[in-house]
Amino acid sequence: MPSETVLQHNRRYIPGGISSVNRNIDPAITFVRGEGAYLWDNEGKRYIDYHAGFAPYFLGHNFAPINQAAAAALISGDSLFGAGPSIAEGRLAELICENVPVAEKVTFLNTGSEATSLAIRIGRAVTGRQHIIVMQGGYNGNHDELAVNVFNTLAEIGPRVSPGEYPIKPLGAGTTVMHNRFTHAVNYNDLESVRYICRRFPIAALITEPLLQNIGVVRPQPGYLEGLRDLADEFGFLLAFDEVKTGFRHALGGYSQVCGVKPDLVVYGKAVANGFPLAAVAGKAEYMDSIIDPDPARRPFVAGTYNGHPVAVAAAIETVRYLTANKDTLYPRMEAMGAATEAGIMDIFARRGITACVARQGSAFSFYLMEKPPSDLHDIVERHDFGRDLALRRALIQRGVFFVPIATKQCSLSAAHSDADIDFTLEQFESAVATVW
Repeated sequence: MPSETVLQHNRRYIPGGISSVNRNIDPAITFVRGEGAYLWDNEGKRYIDYHAGFAPYFLGHNFAPINQAAAAALISGDSLFGAGPSIAEGRLAELICENVPVAEKVTFLNTGSEATSLAIRIGRAVTGRQHIIVMQGGYNGNHDELAVNVFNTLAEIGPRVSPGEYPIKPLGAGTTVMHNRFTHAVNYNDLESVRYICRRFPIAALITEPLLQNIGVVRPQPGYLEGLRDLADEFGFLLAFDEVKTGFRHALGGYSQVCGVKPDLVVYGKAVANGFPLAAVAGKAEYMDSIIDPDPARRPFVAGTYNGHPVAVAAAIETVRYLTANKDTLYPRMEAMGAATEAGIMDIFARRGITACVARQGSAFSFYLMEKPPSDLHDIVERHDFGRDLALRRALIQRGVFFVPIATKQCSLSAAHSDADIDFTLEQFESAVATVW
């Protein structure tokens, strides 16, 4: 059945035919199987996958040890009891706290959006303040106050502002953010704008991806994350790192371990259970323990029927165990594959005289059709060629290489990719470039 037929069928019962608007792509493709680094569509075509379901599949699709652990939980008699402590949940928490320097205590949820929302609640409960700071171009989930200024045009946000803040632009309708006026958006890599906001409003928390990966890969400038840590200490707000994408992919301790900056709270998801639905909020014990504060006025409410679901927890336990046992070889190999991919793409652009660059951190990379990697969203919307970006991705899909057809979206290598996969990808990349330029 052609993918377009599947989409039309689904639209009869699901608004738009897809339960997450982020999965609405052109061309529409109905994938039916994933294994390792590969995807197959419902017409039997195989693709090398660099999307990884928006990045959770760090170890590859349907990685056998993790699937086996999840299956064992299903057949063991473990269930969603809905009362009392869980042995498996405690085991996962111990593993994370032992291996992640930032995590003194941790609590589990199901989605990144739930986890980032809780991080903000904890910040407000601890500080007694209401205002929060977010980044232009960062995505921190679908919560009303966080789903703002994710990707806007220059017409919407205007010229670069520094120091200062940008007008709030909700990601969709039906939110209350324009009435609350507690959210402040600034550009990533702009410490002076953070200071500007802190001098004018009582800030409870600043939440940011430490490495912006919603708009490709935007790296922190030297001293930026350290500067955020200093500002948090100076003005008394909680620094929260959204590591839903970066956590466990760039190091066992996440990007905070790579950069050496310790946030107050950190949010994980995606790679922590290699695709199973589990998220976590971790951080300093004194802040995490606000969840059980004896004073109800200071206690953020945390509950969820599926929090700590035994199947997802079993998958996460095996993921963390595997990463712990193999970190000394796995992460260097991912760095080497990422470097080879970056060098190959840059060589293709250079030989064809195309102004372009690649931004990369370990196994995550993105190409930009501009002279140098961006430092913030403004750089991208002002300089990047979105039309050619999208055309290049579609040409790659035709050639069996799946770069999700959304301009600037990051590509994610998995441990299942081989050197032969990289070689084939670069061959097809050169062929695709030749058709677009």
